Amino acid sequence: MGAKKDPVVSTSNSLKPSRLNPHDYPEGASDPVLFGCAPESGLVAVEVVETDRKADAARLFFRAEGGTTVAKETPFTPFIIAEERMVKGCPGVCGVETLTGAGPLNRCLFFGTWRDCLRAKAWLVRQSGFPASAPEAPYLFLNDPVQQHLMLSGRTLFKGMRFEDLRRLQVDIECLTSMGYEFCNADRAEDRIIAIGLADQSGWEETLWGSELSEKELLERFVTLVRERDPDVIEGHNIFNFDLPYLAARARLHGIPLALGRDGSEPRRRASRFTVGERIIAYERFDIHGRHVVDTLFLAHAYDVAHRSLDGFGLKEVARHFGLAAHDRTYIDGGRISQEFMRDLAKVRRYLQDDVWETQALSGLLSPSNFIQTQMLPFSYQNVCVRGSAAKIDALMIREYLRQRHALPRPDQPRPFAGGYTAMFVRGVVRNVHHCDIRSLYPSLMLVHRLGPRTDELGVFLKLLEELRARRLAAKTSMQAGKTRGERLYFEAFQSALKLLINSFYGYLGFTQARFNDFDAAERITQLGRELLHSIIAWMREQGATPIEIDTDGIYFVPPPAVLRAATPEDGRQALAQFQAALAARLPQGIEIEFDAEYVAMYSYKMKNYATLDENGEIVIKGAALKSRGLEPFQRDFLRELIRLKLEGRTDELPALKARYEQAIRGREWPIEKLAKTERLQDAAATYAAKVA
Repeated sequence: MGAKKDPVVSTSNSLKPSRLNPHDYPEGASDPVLFGCAPESGLVAVEVVETDRKADAARLFFRAEGGTTVAKETPFTPFIIAEERMVKGCPGVCGVETLTGAGPLNRCLFFGTWRDCLRAKAWLVRQSGFPASAPEAPYLFLNDPVQQHLMLSGRTLFKGMRFEDLRRLQVDIECLTSMGYEFCNADRAEDRIIAIGLADQSGWEETLWGSELSEKELLERFVTLVRERDPDVIEGHNIFNFDLPYLAARARLHGIPLALGRDGSEPRRRASRFTVGERIIAYERFDIHGRHVVDTLFLAHAYDVAHRSLDGFGLKEVARHFGLAAHDRTYIDGGRISQEFMRDLAKVRRYLQDDVWETQALSGLLSPSNFIQTQMLPFSYQNVCVRGSAAKIDALMIREYLRQRHALPRPDQPRPFAGGYTAMFVRGVVRNVHHCDIRSLYPSLMLVHRLGPRTDELGVFLKLLEELRARRLAAKTSMQAGKTRGERLYFEAFQSALKLLINSFYGYLGFTQARFNDFDAAERITQLGRELLHSIIAWMREQGATPIEIDTDGIYFVPPPAVLRAATPEDGRQALAQFQAALAARLPQGIEIEFDAEYVAMYSYKMKNYATLDENGEIVIKGAALKSRGLEPFQRDFLRELIRLKLEGRTDELPALKARYEQAIRGREWPIEKLAKTERLQDAAATYAAKVA
């Protein structure tokens, strides 16, 4: 919680909000199950603050007409949901409400202040012997006061707003590196900040230069600009582990308050972890009062876990992947920033400006789905960007149970169970490859067979899934019918956000920490999925098609001979259409298949490791065995060239390729960077050194 401050009213006319008309917003957005029960629009941030009274307050920041941001305070009532036996003796309780239903967590305990709530949580830990994170704990404590307020009040952020209504400020810094060192270090006095680039989506930009200002003046001007521009969101690429810690360290060195909060406060800092898929990134979290911080590095990781297509996560690599880099983009090797600053200031200026604009473009591409989810979820925007999918489903479930004052169950006991159907049938280069995908296989099976958590007495789980699926279909229709680019982009973001949530429902059932998990239901769903896919593979083979690889719900295959050997292209298209229609017709009602891609060739190396070549000559490589970021750059380049030769049927050129690389290595033709790789330490440097020792 922030220190006691006066409520803030901040004004900026640079970005006017574009209010949505009722027909613009998704129909039924007032549905309390999906969007919370509070109808207020324009809420851009929530902070919980101490007051002079015996109760804390929630400070709500609203976007008002005319572009102003106004703050108002409302009572904040923290709570803990517990078993009845845990109520007696619990300190600080100012109210208890009995919840209906058979769930064992059937008492809601209310507190006057967050400190009282924390004291009660500590008492419950001692009394029960279980920490709050333990699924077996006889109580539920949510450790985010903003989440607690949003859950109990039914509020969500950004209602009635479009993504472009957000005030998003991009920040990037450049620093000197002392002679003899490879990387800058904020604790070395000489490694000062030499430039800070800022921009927002209104077209405004400004660069602060160490050649014109002292570092102290540069930092003071930076704070002033943030307060003047009054952003809702501060964005940067690797902003948590570089820009913000560096700015904070140098501000501390000069005795300057880094007063970036809307109340004039400095950021709160703590160690945290970002987990997405199998990846865990340790980072220093910064919380800025009344604002959100979004790291586009994390957005890139989240995208790659879903698509497995990025070659690297540096801003330049990601921008090139998405086609965001300008053709005349300025590049400077990170180790040469100091030299270029002394030699060619104009070049560094262009480089920094390109970094800032690429960050803005990358966020504009990857952030809208998180923005849409924030309109539904009881989380801050910053937390939506870093929370896992299962935690989001859990929050929707618990919010609705709390709204209906219904008791909560204990989570299911975890146990292993068989997963999806994955197999590789053909290895090597295959031509005339097609791909089909069972649309939302597991969610579809849940709805067809009515498979939800057995402890969900209110039936919220399947209701949520049905609503999300129906709204996604409606959004896709609206996207296709959109009359303007803005409408189409909005509904594209909306349907993408819903897709991410829909595809998380199965994983939620098998998530140990989920309040309504159900391992029996998860096992039944995967069993049904395997049975369905086995039957599809068998049918394909009966028709003369050749399956290559199957991964849970997607199949790569070569069509039957009737398609490949047709007398004319038109005959081939008709034969393919008949094959596709026959396969779709034999699927159970409610299960849909999509034939979404055709490839000139596919290189099938091993399970989940392959490369495809389309008719435009574009190659997509999937899998760590073929494109691991643990490989040195020359190895990645060699593999990409080798794979292209294989896919294009030019295997006779492979010896020359090998000879060319061997000659370059023996002749020392490349810079050393091409034969080196960088690893990001998850431990502190001292911890890593101790492990090596």
